[in-house]
Amino acid sequence: MASINPFNLSDSEEESERRPNETVDTERSPSDGAPGPPPGNSFSRSANAEPPTLLLSSGQRTSPNGEGIIISSVATSAMAGGAEPRLSVDVIAAHLLRDQYILTALEFHTELLEAGRELPRLRDYFSNPGNFERQSGTPPAKDQGVGAGGALNRTGSISTLDSLDFARYSDDGNRESDERVAENEVPSQERKNKSSPEIQEPIRPLEKRALNFLVNEYLLKNEYKLSSITFSDENDDQDFELWDDVGLNIPKPPDLLQLYRNCGTPFPPVSDMVDVAVEADFGNIPGHCAATDHPKKPDLSQQQQAEVVQEMEYQISLLNNEKQSLAEQMKKLQSEIQTLKQTVSSTATAPLEWNSQNISNPASSSTTITSSAEPPSAPPTDNGQYLDIRRVSGTQSDPPSTQNTPQSHNKLTSRPPVQFDQPNRKLSPAFQQALLSFCRMCSDSRLGAEVSRIADSEESVMLMLGRCLPHIVPNVLLAKREELIPLILCTACLHPESKERDQLLHILFNLIKRPDDEQRQMILTGCVAFARHVGPTRVEAEMLPQCWEQITHKYPERRLLVAEACGALAPYLPKEIRSSLVLSMLQQMLADDKADMVREAVVKSLGIIMGYIDDADKYPQGFELMLLSLSDPSERVVSAVHQVFIPAFAAWTTELGSLQTLLIPSLLARIETLLKQGEHGLDEHKLHVFLSALQSLIPPLFAVVLQNAPFISRAKLSGDIPAIEVTRFPRPASSLQDVATIIGSREMLSALLLLYDHQLEHEGTTGWESLLWVVNQLLPQLIEIVGCINVTSTTCVHEFSRFFWRFCRTFGKIFTNTKVKPQFQEILRLSEENVDASEENGILTKATVPIYATGVLTCYNQEEDRKLLVGFLEDVMTTLSLSHAPLGSLKASFVELGANPVYHELLLTVLWYGVVHTSALVRCTSARMFELLVKGVNETLVAQRVVPALITLSSDPEISVRISTIPAFGTIMETVTQKELLERVKMQLASFLEDPQYQDQHSLHVEIIRTFGRVGPNAEPRFRDDFVLPNLHKLALANNSQVVENKRIDIATQLFEAYSALSCCFISEEVMINHFLPGLRCLRADMEQLSPEHEVILSSMVKECEIKVENRGMGDAQGSISITSSLVSEDAKTKFLSKMGQLTTSSAMLATVFQRKK
Repeated sequence: MASINPFNLSDSEEESERRPNETVDTERSPSDGAPGPPPGNSFSRSANAEPPTLLLSSGQRTSPNGEGIIISSVATSAMAGGAEPRLSVDVIAAHLLRDQYILTALEFHTELLEAGRELPRLRDYFSNPGNFERQSGTPPAKDQGVGAGGALNRTGSISTLDSLDFARYSDDGNRESDERVAENEVPSQERKNKSSPEIQEPIRPLEKRALNFLVNEYLLKNEYKLSSITFSDENDDQDFELWDDVGLNIPKPPDLLQLYRNCGTPFPPVSDMVDVAVEADFGNIPGHCAATDHPKKPDLSQQQQAEVVQEMEYQISLLNNEKQSLAEQMKKLQSEIQTLKQTVSSTATAPLEWNSQNISNPASSSTTITSSAEPPSAPPTDNGQYLDIRRVSGTQSDPPSTQNTPQSHNKLTSRPPVQFDQPNRKLSPAFQQALLSFCRMCSDSRLGAEVSRIADSEESVMLMLGRCLPHIVPNVLLAKREELIPLILCTACLHPESKERDQLLHILFNLIKRPDDEQRQMILTGCVAFARHVGPTRVEAEMLPQCWEQITHKYPERRLLVAEACGALAPYLPKEIRSSLVLSMLQQMLADDKADMVREAVVKSLGIIMGYIDDADKYPQGFELMLLSLSDPSERVVSAVHQVFIPAFAAWTTELGSLQTLLIPSLLARIETLLKQGEHGLDEHKLHVFLSALQSLIPPLFAVVLQNAPFISRAKLSGDIPAIEVTRFPRPASSLQDVATIIGSREMLSALLLLYDHQLEHEGTTGWESLLWVVNQLLPQLIEIVGCINVTSTTCVHEFSRFFWRFCRTFGKIFTNTKVKPQFQEILRLSEENVDASEENGILTKATVPIYATGVLTCYNQEEDRKLLVGFLEDVMTTLSLSHAPLGSLKASFVELGANPVYHELLLTVLWYGVVHTSALVRCTSARMFELLVKGVNETLVAQRVVPALITLSSDPEISVRISTIPAFGTIMETVTQKELLERVKMQLASFLEDPQYQDQHSLHVEIIRTFGRVGPNAEPRFRDDFVLPNLHKLALANNSQVVENKRIDIATQLFEAYSALSCCFISEEVMINHFLPGLRCLRADMEQLSPEHEVILSSMVKECEIKVENRGMGDAQGSISITSSLVSEDAKTKFLSKMGQLTTSSAMLATVFQRKK
């Protein structure tokens, strides 16, 4: 093998074989200052050159340094070139070591050992761990042999371009060295590291900056300009124009593409190969067997060689600088080696092994460590020291990943103590402690102790937070304290001590003095999260006591938080606690708390409790709570009852099977009892409470009917299910009263409604127990209750009308037409044969008529429904008129329907039916109904429909019909503003007063006076002054000459009422003198004879009016009076201020100012 290997720094193969030991003696450590080879003969490869071929595979073995160096077991292909047939074993070993076939040499050494033929060269080489550590990035010297002293030159990855390679060693060492060492550590920067591709440590800052530079360069060269701009913006701390900005003291490397192409290529192209210092034979380069056909590389040009030499000289200067820096670092690290060795020996239980055959020599490591003063012939001491430091670091803080190696059991399972650099000084501990005392540290206070005691585990973190949070919270602004909620709750969840947890939860509930709505929501969210995390037992033991302490807090916001928390925590409490302690707490707050918003929250929380309670014995308590909350004076509390409590309570009673058997019958019984007790005065508020509760139970009742229907098993969601009409159900008070919510979904409800309507229309109710209860028990009882209501109670009529309206709309049109209406019609019995049977028509005078008309017949607004309503009202009006029965029920119907403009046209149709009726009694009733309708009808309808009908009736042959129109005309004068319309009404009333045929119509005069007294104060002033007061004067004067005493008393009584009402109005002086005062005197003359008690009042009224008349200049007189009073008050003010000005600071004198003079 005559070819020259570039890594063989001896002159020839034979020379190396002749003096193997001599080669070892010539090695020098850089830290010892051994003279290096001549600079001109130094070898450094370019970026494109192939490094010494060290083939690696998955066969993993650990190196003696404990760092887990992974060495391949792949054997190379014999030796480059042809081997001589008769070579000694030592020659083969020397060649393998020289050409860096380390793994092959290792296998060779093992085979020789097994054969009993140990070779000294291989034994000495593999027993020295220094041969397997890198030379701190220093390239091999020219005179360095490749025998036993030849080291395995691995290129480090710290701050070198090898770190840019995609295949690099996983253990690059120097982890504890500082950044300055990393920057100066520059081995052959162009050498690629063909080690394991697995990167087992994070990228270093300088590596990242170098990669960033190359990536940006690649983007620019390949027209990715926008990406380059974005990349530069994201790395604004780096200047991509200058390579020097990276911070590496090496020349700029090749571009990224070139690095990529050479990364995984085992044989670079011939043209890219550059040999330095010697002309090498390709056939002798390790791993380059394929190049044996080309033994010589083409000569480089003189210029290229000069450039290479210049570059190498620059690299030599850099390496010398690095050598000096590393020498300084080694001196600093030597003082720590012994301490670190002791630490390693105490933690490591087995010696470091090179492989499973125990071919390593553990003692060599310590021998190398302590050999800093050995003579120059010893192996390099810096490698040994560097190895041990790395091993200690790797063992203590960052052990490499060696799961598949025999050394994996040596990894530490607990956090070892942190080691620090100790100075090579001999100061006494007392002196050191005194010296450090000058550092301004505080550990004698609570906070100082906490700061100096850093938590090192999760439990200690919780303990620290438990100690510190009580001191942190008071110093946080109130407006920002909710930011502490997650921290408090997390600590309260995980803290091991119950006392500290209680304190933290106490802080949570007292975190904010008066929490607003958003802050309360945040706290409640945290409470729920806490409950989910810790479970019901701890919620009961830790959270509920905090709520109990706050139920009587002076701030309503805090009590509100407790009320809301009881509901929010209900799902996470033990069921026994829900129905006992929490229920009692809420009941107490409902009865005692004075704040409406707190009671509202209590009611909502009670509703949530009712949704989770399962103790049937608590039903009576729930019923009483419902009645108590419904009787609350606050509207918002009552609204919460209907929205939350009643639906939840009804759902529970449904599960108990007592909705139809207990809850609804209990309310009906209370309503009946209330009506019986209210014969002399009905408690309308209580009736409203019971009836509203019954109304809120309609949706759950309908849901029960559907869920217990015969067709429930046929309900399927498959196929096209039509959507439910928007107006099918009344608008619910809340989502809990929505039938779809109670059933489960709108799709299921739609499917059930289709079957429900089909069942009612075609199959009947046989076997449908829940619906039969509604038809046979609930409806008859309700109709009976309605018959007991006083028709004059407008509130009761309205309440029951709304109840039946919602009831019929919920149960549907078919149910209303086939089940509800027939029962009402059976009770009312409207027919011409029953007109004279007044004893059987007593029901027509009850509230049954208006409730049936407004609650049942108005549920649906189609044409046939409207016709049915019109016919019913016409029949009622006719029946009541012909039977001379009171019209209270008809008036109540008109008032209730007239409140809705939708029914105005319908009511006018009914009245026109009465206007043209053949019976005068019906026409009279129709005329009186117009009075009720005029107030709510717009003026257009009044002009087009009402006034023409009244004028028609005013010319009726029957005087009683004409008289019946007067109240309606008066109401028009009171409410209408159109002048033309008012003139028509005025003319009609004037005809009643001036027409001779009405001179002796006593009833007409009484009705006119009553109407004037009712509408006069609200009528237009001009109409009052020009028409009302003059005609009252005439009627009063005429009554003085009335002979019939009864008629005279009737007129006088009505005149007294009219004048009493009009005396409150502003009356001009002229009208006062000409009409009002004379009319009063005429009335006083009548009362002197007929009613002396009224005469006294009238005399006072006359005297007061006369005083007003005597003061003719009332305006001037009032002005003079105001001026006089102002002067008097100004004088008193002046005297008071002057008196105050004379005061001194004596309190006794100040007290005498306000003493009353004797």
